[in-house]
This record gives sequence, C-alpha cells and structure tokens, in this order.
Amino acid sequence: MSEPSPSFLKPQEEQTLLRIARFTLEKWVEEKKYPSEKELKAYDITPALEHKAGVFVSLHKMGELRGCIGYVEDTTTILRGVIENTVNAASKDPRFPPVNENETDMVDIEVSVMTPLEPVDDIETIEVGKDGLVVERGFHRGLLLPQVATEWGWDKYEFLENTCQKAGLPPDAYQKKDTKIFRFRAQVFGEKRI
Repeated sequence: MSEPSPSFLKPQEEQTLLRIARFTLEKWVEEKKYPSEKELKAYDITPALEHKAGVFVSLHKMGELRGCIGYVEDTTTILRGVIENTVNAASKDPRFPPVNENETDMVDIEVSVMTPLEPVDDIETIEVGKDGLVVERGFHRGLLLPQVATEWGWDKYEFLENTCQKAGLPPDAYQKKDTKIFRFRAQVFGEKRI
C-alpha cells in the first residue's frame, strides 16, 4: 500500500473542527438546528477544511461509545462532514437514544478524517492500528475505523471477522470470493472533557 498522508490537517485545524463539532452538538441538542453560515464565520475555516474526504464522528460518554456515524466516501467537505455527522452521531445512530441536554457535558467528540478507500488484494498486508476496513458483499457493507482494532486488542483476523459481522455477514465472509475488502487510513483526533 502506498503510504497515504492521513495527517494533512494541522493541529490548529483539528482544534477548529473540534470546537465546531462541540458547538454543533450543543446547538443541535438544545435547538435542533445546524450552525448557520453566520455562526461559522466566527471560526478560522482554512482551505484544508473545505477539502472533500470521508469523515466519521464518534461520541463517547465516560469512555463508552455513545454514537458513531460517518461518510465513507468523499461526498462533502471535511467541515460539512464534521457538522452533519456530529448531528447524526448524536441523534441518528440506531444503537442509542438521542443525546440529551443533561449529558452533553459528559460527551467527548472524536473525529476521523479518512483517506480514499483502497482495495485489499492480500489480507496479510492489512496493518492493525493503521488501516481501517470496509467489507462488502451484495447489499451488505460494514466499516470499522483503525482505532477500533487497537481499542479491542484484535489481530488482523479478528478485525476482519468483526468488520464482517458489522456488515451483517458471517465472521468468515472475508474468505469468500464475492466479498470485497477495502482499507483506508484516518487522521484521528478528539477532545477529552472528563
């Protein structure tokens, strides 16, 4: 795999995105509104934030997942992806009830900005802790971010099995010829409030 450059955002840009995500979360929970263009003018929106990329936003409460949704493809800008997926993670993750006003101060926000998907021809080349995975077969598609394998202490086979299960497929589906496997890297950054 050619070494992608997953850290093209500068630390100041990461902090800008986290501040915007925090503002978005609080505005959505309190008012059910997205930030307006006027409100966004208060932030330093650099050209890099207008770059298109896949973006996931993960919410954690007291160290436990509280919501995670994102865009795999680069269909929108990093800025828009962070705003939209902060709202999506807070209100549309079917695994959790919507975040409420009583818990916003206890929720940490983590952003993953993805490199484009690259087909995996040889599973032995998968690098746990660096690669995120997408598994596709038929109408089934599952994605796990690079940090998930590290957090759970998985090896590459456990990572593949869990990505298959996330797609609603049997754990060994990655071994089937009609299953497509993709990898990506991500620039991951977040806040720690508690």
